[in-house]
Amino acid sequence: MDDHSLKRIVEELGPTLVGRAVGKLFQLGPLSLAIDFRLRDHRYLFVSVEPAMSRIHLLKRGGRDLEKQSVPLGQFALTLRKAFSTSTLRAIAKDEGDRIVRFHFVGQDDLQQPRDRTLIAQLTGRSANLFLLDAHDVITQRLRPTRIRGQQLGETYRPPSGAKDHHVSKNKSELFKTIQSGQFSSASDAADAYYGSVLSGKTFDSNASAARAHMKKRISHEQKLLKQLENDLASHADADHHKRIGDLLLANLSTAKREGKRTTLIDYFDDNASSIEVEIDEQLSLPEEASRRFALYSRSKRAVEQIRSRIEAVKAALEALDSEQKQLDRIIGEHDEGVLEKVIAGLSGPPAVAGGSLKSKREEKIPGTRRYVSSDGLEILVGRAARDNDYLTFKVARPNDLWLHAADYHGSHVVVRNPTRKEIPHRTIIEAAQLAAHFSQANKDPKVDVHYTPRKFVAKPRGTAPGLVRMSRFKTITTEPRESVKRA
Repeated sequence: MDDHSLKRIVEELGPTLVGRAVGKLFQLGPLSLAIDFRLRDHRYLFVSVEPAMSRIHLLKRGGRDLEKQSVPLGQFALTLRKAFSTSTLRAIAKDEGDRIVRFHFVGQDDLQQPRDRTLIAQLTGRSANLFLLDAHDVITQRLRPTRIRGQQLGETYRPPSGAKDHHVSKNKSELFKTIQSGQFSSASDAADAYYGSVLSGKTFDSNASAARAHMKKRISHEQKLLKQLENDLASHADADHHKRIGDLLLANLSTAKREGKRTTLIDYFDDNASSIEVEIDEQLSLPEEASRRFALYSRSKRAVEQIRSRIEAVKAALEALDSEQKQLDRIIGEHDEGVLEKVIAGLSGPPAVAGGSLKSKREEKIPGTRRYVSSDGLEILVGRAARDNDYLTFKVARPNDLWLHAADYHGSHVVVRNPTRKEIPHRTIIEAAQLAAHFSQANKDPKVDVHYTPRKFVAKPRGTAPGLVRMSRFKTITTEPRESVKRA
């Protein structure tokens, strides 16, 4: 966020927020917060110190939507919540020429004594950060670890050197143009729309890269398979030679001359009836060697038929993939976000068979399970009965899938599919944990502890009852029981 745009945002925030008390805090990511100032129009102060896109503006969202997007509060947010519990925002100020905004709060401590606190939103690119200062501008808490002088815990806060922003880059000027366009009722609405468009573009580009990489991998796989099959076919090219030698061995039973492994035969297939020499195991008789050669011939003939059939199938698959690639290029070229999202959703399953399309394949229906799709597009499976739990955990789930279960209570096994082996988003873990708590005997409790671990750390001791397992390692998350995602 550039200096000019930030100035317009701060000018808007002052009259809107000053004099108000802080309500609920939502952590929307490791470096992003939404703060409720109890505005009637349900707008929240959004602050992000992501280095690549640090920003601040009012955000109009539903409370339930924010709850779905939020993750558990980190240490910094918990400290803010406690510090602002009895405080009111007194003033908002932007440092002149710096992308630094100061929120001054007044309130009382636990002994009812006056207490001043300042929240610093430092929107300075790589050094972007949030700081909580006491009345003497000493840093008491910070969101991101940093080695910058004057920004360590216990130090008096100092802006980073080089933070002043006297120029406006191309991207920043686009934001400022959006704010000045007059198309939006406020600078915050303009900023929200602008950053939403930027994030949407990044998501589209990321999905396009993922789809292309997946397509390239499938094509490469089929090409390697084709080359291997062609090599296998070449290795069976001498099938007729084996039959010919077998026939000559039987025709030369009385005339063949053997010296060790070398056997001389008359080639009756040659017009001149010339002699040929072949190697034969000394332990085998000529009829036995002839039988072996005929067996090799028959085996090669069958293999050749199978290999040729597979080669045709692989060539057909490559033609289908070529068609899919052209379709994908068209989707990306037309910037069709909806269709591309469906393509990406289809990539979470196994690759499509030859002749398939880019559309999502019908998901396999697994008996004894409920199926959900997380907000991040990952498949969540929930077992029903005890034997269903065993089947889900030890027959369906793969080693790198995430396994969850309510702690100390009977309940469903929950599995988050992880086909790419990448780290599962924290939001998906929360949604799966909420399902594990919901489908347990603790579903009436306000908060439930849920254990989670990769499936490879879950084992079933011999002789135990259905549904009982042992975990060699696990983590625990506390959440409320609920179905926060829709059934698929």
